[in-house]
Amino acid sequence: MNHDAIKQYLDEMQQQHLLQIGAAIRANEQQVGGEHYAVKAIQPWDFIIANNIGYLEGNIIKYISRWKDKNGVEDLKKAQHYLQKLIETHDKERVV
Repeated sequence: MNHDAIKQYLDEMQQQHLLQIGAAIRANEQQVGGEHYAVKAIQPWDFIIANNIGYLEGNIIKYISRWKDKNGVEDLKKAQHYLQKLIETHDKERVV
């Protein structure tokens, strides 16, 4: 094998290894940016998915569940903002 073929082979092997490592780590086994979800008995996204909860409601749950462990009152305000949008959306649907 020449130098380029060896390099290509090694690159392919490294890429394959990285894919295997990535597949072995499940989303609930890692968290990017802290541990504010990982410490929960039930991960908010698992609850949201299991209950078929929509985007706006899901974000409300997300922010409410983490406010004490991450951004405090700022997360409560984010939840409030999503709640306001949910109410506005619901009101528009009732009018139509």
